Amino acid sequence: MPFNHQDLTYLTTLLRDVARAEVMPRFRNLGPGAVRTKADALDLVTEADEAAETAIAAGLLHRFPAAVVVGEEATAADPSLLGRLADADLAFVVDPIDGTANFADGLPLFAVMAAAVVRGEVVAAVIHDPVGDDCALALRGEGAWRETPDGRRETLRVAAPAPVEGMIGCMSWRFLPPAQRALVCANLPRVAAIWGFRCAGHEYRMAAAGRLHFLLFNRLYPWDHAPGCLLHCEAGGYAAAFDGTPYRPTRFDGGLLVAPDKASWQALRDALLEGR
Repeated sequence: MPFNHQDLTYLTTLLRDVARAEVMPRFRNLGPGAVRTKADALDLVTEADEAAETAIAAGLLHRFPAAVVVGEEATAADPSLLGRLADADLAFVVDPIDGTANFADGLPLFAVMAAAVVRGEVVAAVIHDPVGDDCALALRGEGAWRETPDGRRETLRVAAPAPVEGMIGCMSWRFLPPAQRALVCANLPRVAAIWGFRCAGHEYRMAAAGRLHFLLFNRLYPWDHAPGCLLHCEAGGYAAAFDGTPYRPTRFDGGLLVAPDKASWQALRDALLEGR
């Protein structure tokens, strides 16, 4: 089943409309009991996450009634949804609010994002910034761009390759295995700087726009990485698991390193993961 520009426009409009209706009215306006924990104290969900995901899923199934919708909050309730991604003729992974901790803390750095997946391959992506009201978009084989509500477009392109010691990146080390975490953190002085925005959506947007050289993650839930990986790839970048295999939205572990090109990826892997 193809996914075309008209479908991408529908998805973009849906995410923007839901952000305006369900997310932004609740930003800095969450009442008592509106924020809860899930797996641990750092894993949050708000009533805005749940309302937004419900509305996005309804909008997707209205246009694509045979699609599988794999949302972060729905999967928390039914983990078996992840198993439907690989073989679905058309599936959507949805993160209703990426950066929930920032949203709950009143920080204007969060995203609403989704990706279309056809038989296990990511074919389209939208990362919407509700605060700036613009979107970063990608369609497989057709590039990546930033689009404003009035239709203006800016092509996205990753940063030029640089020596490891000149690279700036974002890294999420929390979920690395203890020994690997110690090694990677000890090797951080090899790069120029490390930031962390608590929002993969914005980190991917910055990397795709050439504002960062690399990203490093370990936990690979598809709603966090499927949109951003396609965006970065279509902006000219390179991404692979720590073992060098290509990113797949059906793989949930094994780490992920994102860089401007394959040579940069290898140099970063040697420096951070091997200490060479």
